[in-house]
Amino acid sequence: MQHATFRFYAELNEFLPEDLRYTRITHHFEGNVSIKEMIESLGISHAEIDLILVNDDSVDFTYLVQDRDRVTVYPVFETFDISTAVRVRPRPLRDSRFVLDAHLGRLASYLRLLGFDAIFNNDSSDGELVTISLEEDRILLARDRSLIESGQVTHGYWVRNSRPRQQVAEVVRRFDLQGQIAPFRRCARCNTLLETAGRKTGSPRLSDRARERHDFLKRCPGCARSYRRGAHSERVGKLIPLIVEGAG
Repeated sequence: MQHATFRFYAELNEFLPEDLRYTRITHHFEGNVSIKEMIESLGISHAEIDLILVNDDSVDFTYLVQDRDRVTVYPVFETFDISTAVRVRPRPLRDSRFVLDAHLGRLASYLRLLGFDAIFNNDSSDGELVTISLEEDRILLARDRSLIESGQVTHGYWVRNSRPRQQVAEVVRRFDLQGQIAPFRRCARCNTLLETAGRKTGSPRLSDRARERHDFLKRCPGCARSYRRGAHSERVGKLIPLIVEGAG
């Protein structure tokens, strides 16, 4: 029987049983099998893979595994340029925009507070999430691992942590977003870009009392929520170093 050896790097190991992590795996097979099929049979989500090397040469998902091949598999590269290699996906997403599944509402709010474009709708079906990801070039974040493993998903990430603050630190670390954090850029409630509204230029939706008490305001033109300097900005200011530290 034919066999090939596989080595998976970084967080791809989290898809494997503990006894197969961070080591060479010998996989036996018969006939013509694509490398995508073989990797997925080992439990690895194709959406989290960016580079595959076979005998030190890069290949795409259509490659047919040969007897005694040595395969190394790497996760999504957001911080390194591997443009000279064969990517298994059409292109990288350097503009990190997200769409999140129904389990990640709090994470969506945190990402928006940090200034990231994060679509979340609790009523979206799996099919709608995949469509948004593909049509709008968004990274699909999900707690539902089966959603990330969907054959249609090209850019996806299975969020490992269950607690929202740990989740946002995980995503910031995974996609190297520390340098892109821009608080009070988006509405945490609806994801709309915020507008500046001061005493002279403020929206009539803001009360006179609010204008009198605060020289600097941000307002959301989508849901009319207002943001001001004070307790809210202090909380966000304290949150950022915790996230960056957790992502370090």
